[in-house]
Amino acid sequence: MIQIIKYKYIYLIISALILIPGAVFLVTKGLNLSIDFTGGSLFRYEFTNEVSREEIKHEFENLGIKVETISQESQKRYSIRTKPVETEINNDLKEVLDTKFNGAVQLSFETVGPAIGKETTNKAFVALFWASLGILFYIAFAFRNIPKPYSGLRFGISAIVSMLHDALMVTGIFSILGHYSNMEVDSLFITAVLTVLGFSVHDTIVVFDRIRENLNKMPRNLPFSEIVNYSIVETLGRSVATSLTVMFTLFSLYMLGGSSIKAFVLTMLIGIISGTYSSIFTAAPVLVIWEEYIEKKRKK
Repeated sequence: MIQIIKYKYIYLIISALILIPGAVFLVTKGLNLSIDFTGGSLFRYEFTNEVSREEIKHEFENLGIKVETISQESQKRYSIRTKPVETEINNDLKEVLDTKFNGAVQLSFETVGPAIGKETTNKAFVALFWASLGILFYIAFAFRNIPKPYSGLRFGISAIVSMLHDALMVTGIFSILGHYSNMEVDSLFITAVLTVLGFSVHDTIVVFDRIRENLNKMPRNLPFSEIVNYSIVETLGRSVATSLTVMFTLFSLYMLGGSSIKAFVLTMLIGIISGTYSSIFTAAPVLVIWEEYIEKKRKK
């Protein structure tokens, strides 16, 4: 039989090596937040000729618009983030840029007030908190009849650790991408992360439920780590196959879908890969290490 749990510490070290750089970027650089969180206005323009950032900024500031960032999406396409701008001023801006740059086309314009941005941020953290709490209580309740001395609460907390592993994995990678490739985090990012957390916990519960079944069926004198290893091997094919079908779909969407959904799809793709890994190589090892620690304390 494949020995997975035997190398449990190696899996956790691999996770740490991936998570630590992302965590460092989160602390030092933060996320590249879109106007959904920070508030402000976002303009996307396409020009008929090549123009410089300085020329664009000059025309904006001539109308009293405070420019925060200008990002070049392609050779002639730019996105400009500013302080909040009224619709009337935007109409004036379109006329000025159309005249100045000979047919500049405004692709999109959106404005979010600072209060709405702050509210979105607060709701994101509240959603994550309640999701974690709900999952913890659900797993603890569902596993309440697990054979003693094992604890349903420990199963629940191990699942939460795995879930938070995935949340940190996704946010850490996006912090790095935001710093090096200007990848922004918008409200769809929160939707994607919460979806990923649900997928991750679902996958973890499949493994944990098989562990529970085998604890009742297999001989009581078998070490807990062997029961867990057997359970993982039994569910491994299902977990990988399920994840691969989702990943193929997401990869196709990323390659062929529009630019407006690329960040959302990439978030999902990273999260699904991380969730598949963590349900097997994070949640189960954490549970085994914890149960073995409790067992050692009990024997002393």
